[in-house]
This record gives sequence, structure tokens and C-alpha cells, in this order.
Amino acid sequence: MNTDLKYWYLRDHRLFSTLKSDELKQLCVIIGFKKAQKGDIIYFTDTEIPRIYFLKKGAIKIVKINSEGEEFIQDIIQKGDLFGELSLDNRPAADEYAIALTNDVVLCSFLLSDFEALMLRKPDLALSYTKLMGLRFRRISNNYQNLIFKDAATRLGLFLMNWAINEGQTLNETIVINNYLTQNDIAQIICTTRQTVVSLLNEWEKNGIIQYDRKQIVVFNTEKLKKIAKM
Repeated sequence: MNTDLKYWYLRDHRLFSTLKSDELKQLCVIIGFKKAQKGDIIYFTDTEIPRIYFLKKGAIKIVKINSEGEEFIQDIIQKGDLFGELSLDNRPAADEYAIALTNDVVLCSFLLSDFEALMLRKPDLALSYTKLMGLRFRRISNNYQNLIFKDAATRLGLFLMNWAINEGQTLNETIVINNYLTQNDIAQIICTTRQTVVSLLNEWEKNGIIQYDRKQIVVFNTEKLKKIAKM
């Protein structure tokens, strides 16, 4: 990837908004860029040199592997999100891997050692990173609270509404979401069964709230979906 394209990818990311043009150009020397297509493995934690990743385009899922060898979705990473060795230490991470959910995924990454050295030199960058991590932890905290205090229908409605707000395209009075998740993926994310997700989606389709298929989800009635989500 040429230096000019690297520069514009960095300039467009909110984390680097405090840096000057010449500082961004210097980063182009040490930052790595990667492209991936749907289904491609981005990394395995037990084989990668520790890195911090910034997703520029597309969507990725982080999959954890437990001690029994079972896999489950830990997080969905969307454009602008950070992932990887976010704790900024060298302790071995639990077994996990990242996989592209969409085509034309673009991400950039720093070696953990390079990123730590960069933040020491740039206090404003360190502050921006701290703010982004604060937002991330707040989202994780909200997700845990939803799991504890809200039922499956509310969790699914909230998930779909947030997805629509973040990535949906408004057409007339409907919102169209490019669907890159399976029903089983959604079930894992909101911690319920696939059967429950299927039952709720079918019920909401029958009531004219949404339309679901493998390629897209159309929200016809945002007010009713918000009511289900208790937004």
C-alpha cells in the first residue's frame, strides 16, 4: 500500500485527529496495513506478535476458544473500532482469533512495542486512546447489564436497533442493514439460543416490524422495534 493511501487512512481515524500532517506521515513508516475478504482469518493470538489493530472498513468478529475447545463470539468489531492487545501488556492472551465478516475488510496495525513508544512521545495521542478505551469499556459494561437485567426479546431488539443506527441505510421510512451475521451468530452475541432468535424474528416479521434474510435486514417500523428494545 502506498504512503499517500496510508496517510489518508490514518488521517480519517479519530484516534489520530490530534496529530499533525508531518507526524502522520512518520507513522506511515511503522504502521502495517492488511486487506481481507469474508471468511479470512485476521490473526490467532497464540501465533501473532502482539499488535493493536484499527478497523478502517468492513466488520470482523472476535471468537474465543474455551478450555473444552468450544468457540463463541466475544465481540463484533465495526469500522473505527480498536482490537487486539488493548491491555498494553505482554501477557499471553486467551486463545482467540479474528475473522472477516464482510468483503473488502481494511485494517491497520501497530506492533505493541511501537504503539507504546508512540504514546510516550505523544501525550495527546495517549489521551485520545484512553478516551476510546473508556467508550469501549462502557459499551462492554452496558452489554453485561443487558444480559443480566433484560430478557431475550429486549436484547435482540436493542441489538438490531444499535446495528441499524451504526450501519443501516435509511430508505424512505425504512432502515436497511447489510446482514453479515448468521442467526447463530446473533444468538451467541445476545446470549440466547438460535431457536429463540428464529422465533422472535418470525414473530416480528409477521407483525410487519422487520424483514429478515441472509443478505439484509429491513426495519419497517423503528418505533415498534424501539419499544421492544426499551429505548
